[in-house]
Amino acid sequence: TGMRVAVVGAGVSGLAATKCCLDEGLEPTCFEQSQDIGGLWRYTEHIEAGRPSLYPSVISNTSKEMSAFSDFPFPEHFPVFLPNALLLDYLRRYTEHFSLRQHIRFESTVVSIRKHPDFAATGQWDVVTEAGGKQTSHVFDAVMVCSGNFSEPSLPLQCFPGIERFRGQHFHSRQYKHPDVFQGKRVLVVGMGNSGVDIAVEASRVAAKVTISTTRGAWLLSRVFEHGYPWDMILNTRLMSLIKTSLPGPLSWWLINYKVNQWFNHENYGLQPENRYSWCWLVREPVLNDELPSYILTGRITIKPGVKEFKDNSVLFHNCPEEEPIDIVVFCTGYTISFPFLEESIVRVENKHASLYKYVFPPQLQKPTLAVLGLIKPFGAIMPVAEMQARWVSRVFKGRGANVSPPVAQNAAQTKLDMVCPFTQGDPRAKKFRWLVYLDTLASFIGAKPSVLGLLCTDPWLALTIFFGPCSPYQYRLGGPGRWQGARQAILTQWDRVLKPTRTRVPAGSSSSSLSLLTVVGFLLLLAAVIFGFL
Repeated sequence: TGMRVAVVGAGVSGLAATKCCLDEGLEPTCFEQSQDIGGLWRYTEHIEAGRPSLYPSVISNTSKEMSAFSDFPFPEHFPVFLPNALLLDYLRRYTEHFSLRQHIRFESTVVSIRKHPDFAATGQWDVVTEAGGKQTSHVFDAVMVCSGNFSEPSLPLQCFPGIERFRGQHFHSRQYKHPDVFQGKRVLVVGMGNSGVDIAVEASRVAAKVTISTTRGAWLLSRVFEHGYPWDMILNTRLMSLIKTSLPGPLSWWLINYKVNQWFNHENYGLQPENRYSWCWLVREPVLNDELPSYILTGRITIKPGVKEFKDNSVLFHNCPEEEPIDIVVFCTGYTISFPFLEESIVRVENKHASLYKYVFPPQLQKPTLAVLGLIKPFGAIMPVAEMQARWVSRVFKGRGANVSPPVAQNAAQTKLDMVCPFTQGDPRAKKFRWLVYLDTLASFIGAKPSVLGLLCTDPWLALTIFFGPCSPYQYRLGGPGRWQGARQAILTQWDRVLKPTRTRVPAGSSSSSLSLLTVVGFLLLLAAVIFGFL
């Protein structure tokens, strides 16, 4: 028999983990506590304990071409940014295409994962699951933890003086479903992540007044970026990554400040981050929202500093002497990392951070047979990251020479950064995490990193597209283990799939054919203009 692997959770990471195990000839068993796949992306009207909770209006923040699994593009007719129902549909298609469902045990909760008595020799794990009120013990050769990080809300009420005497309603954003609850109310949203801004925008359509309280501020990006193209297909390119990593820090900071303020001046809208040099690419992810600036401009939403104190029916903000009357408070204060089925010694979590080598492996284990997937918040799509982690981990489990050892002490500072998994926004330890650099690093471990210079000799058009164009996930299937024959074609037709759902009216005299060549050339010219605009 092959190596038996337990996969915890059947969301994005769990499905990728199951598929990658099968690719490597391993025998995965995926335990999913609910009755269906999808994890975060499966909307339910009621809130289920231990599961992420989604509000029905959620749309993906990353475009379909940058969010796809590397050997399974989204259907061309799907919109560029995906409503949650369509993203779930994509996950269902992925599950069926690669025959994953037969390896998933639904309504099976993982109760505990403990080292087997002879772990030092075998690396095995004792896994206890519960289904239908009955517990079952299993022995697995390896474990992939894919339980996500959006199930345990962080609600530090002790940080908000006077909240105990506030007479209005207050709840965590995890409990939010529909804006009806805000009808005619004065609403305060505490926190300015993606959920906080989404909820504030929705609430402002029915509420009497909406205020966002933010201590640090945030950079704001629109999904609709340069010349109407998706933001991540413009910003997450190899050329842009090279510019960001090569320029001196202060110059990089100035360029990014300049770029994000081209849409609107953040300072004039009360959004400028507290430390203007803590730019989103390095310290905290930006907020993605297309509507907030116009809602501020039309008075629907007001931005205020951090909360100083709650009163019976009002709130005081720092540096603001006037009390603001409010009826409802929504705390958009994020989530905590939680592994209730693991002993604390396995994955150490301190201050909402898990110590993991390359954000995946607990460094203190004698045998690298347990990995945590999808526990990061990249400036880019999570699906290609979770999949790349799964490809690396499954090869480590298989014993195929993929790097898993932390580097020697000659670079102790970088090693420490590599072993801190950033989860909270604004943590300085998150600054070294870059989406493309991280993907390239893991890809190099398994021999799947594309060689632009090598391709320049054999396939120059593809090489130029890879370097100047978006770093779409298909690049990591051009060679190495798991090579996919359709990767080259997927890369060269990616702009076709972007234009297909939007270019639904073609004016007379305009050609809709040969989109691949035209759009790629157009994009390269656009990118050149963007770079010269920078410089």
